[in-house]
Amino acid sequence: MLYVTIQELEAAINYWRNQSPAEGDELRLCVEASALAKPYALMIVQSSQRMPLDVLDESARAAIQKFIKITQNT
Repeated sequence: MLYVTIQELEAAINYWRNQSPAEGDELRLCVEASALAKPYALMIVQSSQRMPLDVLDESARAAIQKFIKITQNT
């Protein structure tokens, strides 16, 4: 996979939020959801439907790849 779609990012964020709900008074997101939030917001602002994987930082790339691997095995 060379690109990630906005739908995949949204699904991944929701998956990680379900696995580890927000915490504390500030409703802090888990590491994976937090890593994916910035590229997701950027895609919304830019009206993009997909983004190259190689522009994601290491933590966002790891979170989306782990999500895809998990969901492909179910």
